[in-house]
Amino acid sequence: MVNVTYTPTSSDLVYYEDDGTQVIYNLGDMAWVIAAMALVWIMIPGVGLFYSGLLRRKNALSMIFLGIAGVGVGSFQWFFWGYSLAFSDTGSKFIGNLDYFCLKGVLAQPSIGSTRIPALLFCVYQCMFCVITGVLAIGGFAERSKMGPVLVFIFVWLTLVYCPIANWTWNSNGWSFIMGGLDFAGGGPVHISSGTAALAISIYLGKRRGYGTERLAYKPHNTAFIVIGTVFLWFGWFGFNGGSALSANLRAVQACIVTNLAASVGGLTWMLLDWRLEKKFSAVGFCSGAISGLVGITPAAGFVGSPAAVAIGFVAGVACNFGTKLKFLINVDDTLDIFASHGIGGMVGCIMTGLFAQASVAGFDGITVIPGGWFDHNYVQLGYQIADLTSIFAYSLVMTTIICWIMHFIPGLGLRASEDAEIVGIDDAYLGEFAYDYVGTDPELRLHRVDSKPVLTSGDVIAEDESAQSAANEKVPASAEGNAVAGGGRVDA
Repeated sequence: MVNVTYTPTSSDLVYYEDDGTQVIYNLGDMAWVIAAMALVWIMIPGVGLFYSGLLRRKNALSMIFLGIAGVGVGSFQWFFWGYSLAFSDTGSKFIGNLDYFCLKGVLAQPSIGSTRIPALLFCVYQCMFCVITGVLAIGGFAERSKMGPVLVFIFVWLTLVYCPIANWTWNSNGWSFIMGGLDFAGGGPVHISSGTAALAISIYLGKRRGYGTERLAYKPHNTAFIVIGTVFLWFGWFGFNGGSALSANLRAVQACIVTNLAASVGGLTWMLLDWRLEKKFSAVGFCSGAISGLVGITPAAGFVGSPAAVAIGFVAGVACNFGTKLKFLINVDDTLDIFASHGIGGMVGCIMTGLFAQASVAGFDGITVIPGGWFDHNYVQLGYQIADLTSIFAYSLVMTTIICWIMHFIPGLGLRASEDAEIVGIDDAYLGEFAYDYVGTDPELRLHRVDSKPVLTSGDVIAEDESAQSAANEKVPASAEGNAVAGGGRVDA
């Protein structure tokens, strides 16, 4: 039984430890962190919608599915041993132990993150960070991977990559925490790790079918999904950054202010950079820039003032926009530009935290004391930030690659989809369901679904097996013109 009661006047929660020590939790602090937890949760389907909108119709459902299924896998991993590996009180400088295996003993004692909230609340709040990191990373599998093995990958990756990085960044026993690295809400553990993982996944999987040809010169199939996904993400980011104060205080308010400001500046910056090319404003460009600004401000949110947020939003928008060209330089098919948005954006945020961190802003909670950043004349802070981001990048890249290749040689866990599945679409091949009614899009795709088993014929048109009814078979003549060739007679157009 948990030994708790309430104060007679303010009705704050009182917890008595085994030695009789009294700990008082403010119910307002607890309520804010509970609300912030829910805000971060709503970001996860937002990621799925954002990713889905950027893809082709035939793969649209796969990312939405992985987003919501990732909640299940990540939540179980966190309960099973993720929380213990990341936030055990007696862990090493690199990774925790299994003291809290299956959340044993995680109750009302003060949390390792803040003594102002109980461990159980801190656990569920951090669970959302774990889950969204895994979902961000698996965007690297878009349009060319199987579904089942990806879910296994999420569990393994969170265990071997996310938990150690979270431990060394946020756990008071971690080497980066002890060194003095600053990361308020997850620029390294969440964004650099997931963005780098997506890069490693893209390198491992290889290029999609038709890479370098007109087949992949497509525009996002659903801009509305992208905007809605951005709305969910921007809305939830107030809980992501503001909630990381782990208390309802002035620092949480400041984190929300700079979060909104950096997202706004980032969105406008990217949109204007795209406007210079075609002299048209782009909703996709604004949304991409807003995400870049949000990523950039994440490690800095509890350490910087509003002017710094403007600078971070601008630099992140520029860096991530031009970062989308990096995949062409290194010849990697990063379908959703996850490394550009989250990897590079997280790195920009970490570096600029080292520049702009202010001791005065960190002290808005009345508790935190830091020496500040470069402009506070604490010049070594920039070195700490670079060391931290470099370590996270290298560790995530190497470990993700190792995980992918080990799974490659385990029967049933190969990640790469077959060529047939790429042609018919991941939704049909591995889910048997669609984001849309295919009857409406049939004239574009020139597709008839036959028992979910695609058979290739000349021109890469999906035809029915010879044993099936010939009436369902449709081929596009080589001489077809006009609407008949919309989609080129090819499913992946």
